[in-house]
Amino acid sequence: MDFILLIIAFRFLQTHAQTKELFPEWQSIFLKALIASSCLLALNIVFDSLEEITRWIGHAVNLYVVYAAYNRKVFEPLKPFVYAFFPVVLVHVIEDLTELIAPDFYDRWDNLFGTASIFAWIWLVAQFIINRKQRKALELERIKAAHQELEFKKSQKLKDALEIQVAERTAEITAQKESLEKTLHELRAAQSQLVHSEKMASLGELTAGIAHEIQNPLNFVNNFSELNKELLEELKVELTKGDLDEIKLIVSDLEANEEKIVHHGKRADAIVKGMLQHSRSSTGVKEPTNINELADEYLRLSYHGLRAKDKSFNASMETDFDDEVGTVDVIPQEIGRVILNLVNNAFYAVSEKKKQLSTIQDSELASTYKPTVWLSTKRTTNGVEIRVKDNGTGMPDSVKDKIFQPFFTTKPTGLGTGLGLSLSYDIVKAHGGELSVTSQTSELENGQESWTEFFISLSN
Repeated sequence: MDFILLIIAFRFLQTHAQTKELFPEWQSIFLKALIASSCLLALNIVFDSLEEITRWIGHAVNLYVVYAAYNRKVFEPLKPFVYAFFPVVLVHVIEDLTELIAPDFYDRWDNLFGTASIFAWIWLVAQFIINRKQRKALELERIKAAHQELEFKKSQKLKDALEIQVAERTAEITAQKESLEKTLHELRAAQSQLVHSEKMASLGELTAGIAHEIQNPLNFVNNFSELNKELLEELKVELTKGDLDEIKLIVSDLEANEEKIVHHGKRADAIVKGMLQHSRSSTGVKEPTNINELADEYLRLSYHGLRAKDKSFNASMETDFDDEVGTVDVIPQEIGRVILNLVNNAFYAVSEKKKQLSTIQDSELASTYKPTVWLSTKRTTNGVEIRVKDNGTGMPDSVKDKIFQPFFTTKPTGLGTGLGLSLSYDIVKAHGGELSVTSQTSELENGQESWTEFFISLSN
């Protein structure tokens, strides 16, 4: 039995995974011990006379294995296995030793030794089963740990790849951001330049209008001054003649002419002062402003400005100013710019329609068409309304939806920046008002005329 136990023990230790992995050098030792145990078992079976000797040799080897496992540090990992084999070895050694030195006692307690041997083997089998489960659990843990390590390595690789992608994407986004910032800077610069161009265009039209407006009183001043010069020459002649009646008539004419010179001089002075007030840089401060006078002034300035640039231009102007409008707190330069932009667009629309109709031969509409711009004001319960209407080309719905967008224009390249209506819309909004447009295009078959009307609403 001892050799069978040794064969089982050495075979178990030789094939154990822990022995193979941690102590591969022990494989040869366990193999030699396994062969030796097998040989001793064969001798024990073949030669009955050697049974006593071989049995005690087996006991000695078993006890040495137990002793070596407990006292040599190198065999310390084998202690759990010794715990399983030691009861069986101890029971068999005590049983054989008792049979040898006290046979009577052994005969009386033979059943006790048999029971102890059975329990020792049950302990060995139980330890083997437990150890096998532990080995399986440890193997599962090892596999799980290996799987987790593999997953960790995969996740680490994925993390590294993602970090590289994030770095590349960050660099790309940074480059795009810098490019967009550069583009935005260029757009802002271009927008500022276009706004400046729009303001300079408005200033040019104002200048032309002012020149034309001031030219009329100056012509009167020049004409009456020349008449007075001629009358003074005649006065000198009459003085030498001594004709008092003629002298009185000449002096009377001189006085009348001087009154007209003073009148038109004051008119020119008022025009210059008014234009300086409206054309100077806006302070951004609202002040009481006569809307009717402001609207009439910029209407005439727009018309004369366009006439100064194009002598062939001609259109009718009709006004309908409500006397109840009075003064409204606005920034006059800004509202004046809005009215100028709207009136300029109205004159452009009627001029374009006139040109389009002139290309149609034998058209009754071309001969009867009368370009007209209407400017009206009205006092309401909520504030003041200003309307600018023309019987020009009209606007399709697709144009009306975009008419107040920056840089959108229906004019040919070079004739408009597309900022006039956008700036006007912003100015009116800044005043707490509304700027809207209604329009219809012509349908000759239905006798429908085209027109456009801009509507400004300013609150009190």
